[in-house]
Amino acid sequence: MDIIKQSTGTTLSVALVGRLDAVTAIQLDSVLKSSLDGVQLLTLDLKDLIYIASAGLRILLKYQKLLDKSGAVMSIRNVRTEVREVLDMTGFSDFLHIVDSPTKKLSIEF
Repeated sequence: MDIIKQSTGTTLSVALVGRLDAVTAIQLDSVLKSSLDGVQLLTLDLKDLIYIASAGLRILLKYQKLLDKSGAVMSIRNVRTEVREVLDMTGFSDFLHIVDSPTKKLSIEF
């Protein structure tokens, strides 16, 4: 996975490219941990994220809680259908701030 960071003042934008799995979740955790000092808005751009595993979900949860506790905001944008389905099925879309998502949840058919 590639992680592309852009920082402007108290805003940090992070674009994720590839797969967020058990191996790359450790990498993302390390990048975020070392980059959040003074950040009031963290934006995760998932336009090029094609897969997310449970380890990736744990990282999203960890930083959502951490930023909520500090009074900062984490927002997620450009979520691909495949990743959005995982967020919906696991209930993560209920508490993550997904900014440019459709107002109607995706339906999951079996």
